Amino acid sequence: MAGRRTFAELRARMTPAAQAAAEAEAVRLGAEMDLGEMRRAMKLSQEEIGQTLQINQGSVAKIEKRADMYVSTLRRFIEAMGGELEIVARFPDHAVKIKNFSDLSEKPQG
Repeated sequence: MAGRRTFAELRARMTPAAQAAAEAEAVRLGAEMDLGEMRRAMKLSQEEIGQTLQINQGSVAKIEKRADMYVSTLRRFIEAMGGELEIVARFPDHAVKIKNFSDLSEKPQG
């Protein structure tokens, strides 16, 4: 798959100072970010995410602007940034991780 790079490869090309700055920015932005903000905090371009997902930059821009999408699309986008998606239902007295969605990445594509 020519042109594809893992997050680890992209991050390895960053200077230690850039890596630290990206991490600090991600912490500063806190727990609430949209996909574009998250990508920028990670110092990744739409082109780099597109290479990983094997889509063009315009498609990445469209995904970032969507208010509604498949869980599988969101999972792939998060994984392209080096993360892992967890779906959690929060109730007043407890939280429950929904495991159905974590199973999606383990099922064979068919």
